[in-house]
Amino acid sequence: APLKTSETIYEGFERMGKKQNKEQVPPAPSPEQQQKKNSAGKQAKKSPGSDGRQKLAKFKSLEEAVKALDVSELQQELEKSQSLFPENPSVWVKDLAGYLNYKLQAPEVDPTLSNHPYDYPYSLASKDLKNIIKVLLGKCSHSLQEFFDHCIYTMLRELDKPSGETLHGYRICIQAIMLDKPKIATLNLADHLELLRSHQNRPVKCLTIMWALGQAGFTDLTEGLKVWLGIMLPVLGIKALSSYAIGYLERLLMLHANLTKGFGIMGPKEFFPLLDFAYMPKNALMPSLQEQLRRLYPRLKALAFGAKPESTLHTYFPSFLSRATPNCPADMKKELLTSLTECLSLDPQSLSVWRQLYTKHLSQSSLLLNNLLQSWNRLSPKLRKSLQETVQSFKVTNEEMMASANSQDVKDCNTLCNSLQSKMKSQGFPWSRLLLAVLVFAVGFFIYDIRSHGSFKASSCAHVLRRSGMMSVSQQAWSKVSHYSQEGYSWLETNAPQYYSQAVTTVGPVLEATWEKTKMATAFLVEQCSVQVKWIRENMPRFIEWLNSNIPDAVFQFIEYLKQLLLVLHQNYLQPAMVYMKSSFEQGWQTFVDSCNGEVSLPCVQKHLISISNSTWTYLQNTTLAVKNWAFAVISRQ
Repeated sequence: APLKTSETIYEGFERMGKKQNKEQVPPAPSPEQQQKKNSAGKQAKKSPGSDGRQKLAKFKSLEEAVKALDVSELQQELEKSQSLFPENPSVWVKDLAGYLNYKLQAPEVDPTLSNHPYDYPYSLASKDLKNIIKVLLGKCSHSLQEFFDHCIYTMLRELDKPSGETLHGYRICIQAIMLDKPKIATLNLADHLELLRSHQNRPVKCLTIMWALGQAGFTDLTEGLKVWLGIMLPVLGIKALSSYAIGYLERLLMLHANLTKGFGIMGPKEFFPLLDFAYMPKNALMPSLQEQLRRLYPRLKALAFGAKPESTLHTYFPSFLSRATPNCPADMKKELLTSLTECLSLDPQSLSVWRQLYTKHLSQSSLLLNNLLQSWNRLSPKLRKSLQETVQSFKVTNEEMMASANSQDVKDCNTLCNSLQSKMKSQGFPWSRLLLAVLVFAVGFFIYDIRSHGSFKASSCAHVLRRSGMMSVSQQAWSKVSHYSQEGYSWLETNAPQYYSQAVTTVGPVLEATWEKTKMATAFLVEQCSVQVKWIRENMPRFIEWLNSNIPDAVFQFIEYLKQLLLVLHQNYLQPAMVYMKSSFEQGWQTFVDSCNGEVSLPCVQKHLISISNSTWTYLQNTTLAVKNWAFAVISRQ
């Protein structure tokens, strides 16, 4: 009977041997032969597990098994397979996996290999073995998808055997495929998820499937995220599988420091279940796994927001807003409010989305408005300006709703909108503009004084400086500064080259040696302190949380009272003062317009400027003279 092309050499010969044993009818044995047969049967019962070929003894470790592997024998077996089945490459690779799995007999404890490097056991293979595998997989590139599935299904069948067959050969083949073709793992994710769920009551099988598919991520971050979101996220709530799923995600994100290659894979549909797992208390995850996922959350958030958050964050805004209820946990509320503020700051479309959702999410909007009010000084100027129209539309909506249903949420929102509008109107005092105006006025006055008198010596400024004695003092100071500057420059011109050459000859080698030692010391310190720096980065958020939780409530109450006091001062004193100054300015402007006969023109402005300059100058002269006379009188008394 011909061999089936889908079988390996080992399976084919095994089936042929069994068939021949069934078809042959042995002659009747003699009594001595019968006795020998009975004794042989007893020995066979003592050593079960013989399956048609000689069973190899297990090595103590996989490292020993790989070292004992005869690469030349493997090459001969593969050549024999290719000569027997020249038109069927799928048999070649199946023979490769069968041979490796048969030869690499070593204990296997953990189906996920979590205690080993990510590329274990393929990393144990020698250079020659890796080259043989790579060349054969290159010849069978069109059969790799079938071969990958064959390895997974064969591993699952081997796990059903009571003898506990090892799977090292299939694992090495899977890793070799994923190094070259990681996309193969994500071509049939739906089928693999169905396979995983069909073995949900067999955790070892499920972990084996997850391990096999997850090998794609160590070569390509995009494929790894697809595997995690399509295979591991749906079973994250299963206790036996969640530990490996989160551990794999952490290893994947630590291995790929550059997250840009993973942008565009995760959307709102995948992101918000992760947010709930990370922050919702009493979910399917154990507290330690939830804490581990929470540490990974910032990187997952960066992956979800992608390369252009300014055009995608409005799609996340509704789900963030719906979760920000007054009763949600404090940590989750803080994260939601931070994310909502980030959406409003980066994506302008989030404001329009908020306006559409406002009436159905009043309690959530109240929390967000209060957060914006509390962090007003930290908001970007762009967001402050954009919020004006939104808050005004909320006020109109509040008035309409208060007329029909006067609920507490509407009142809270209306109060917060009024406070925000007060913040928007009460901008800080423009000191910079005032100083700029004073500087421009002083420069203009100085230039006008010089032009009106023809020269600086004839100007009023020079006259005042001469009368006060400052002119002569400034001239003497300038002459001394010029003299000493000239002497210093001539000395440097004469002596600097000589001293520079001596310094280079004497200090140059020392500085170079010092610089080299400094670089070596810096590199040594960076290497020695890398672990500490990493520990600080990981534990600083926890320390901040601990600090916030252990600061006495009296401190927060004092800060709150201080904020209330400042708010009262602002509302009762500063705002009325600003209103008074504004009205006074308007009255002064109206008086100025009336003095120009109702029309402000350039001659009128020039006339007033000359009048103001003259009166200011006269006042300064009189004040200076009065101060001078007072000083002379004080000196004369002494």
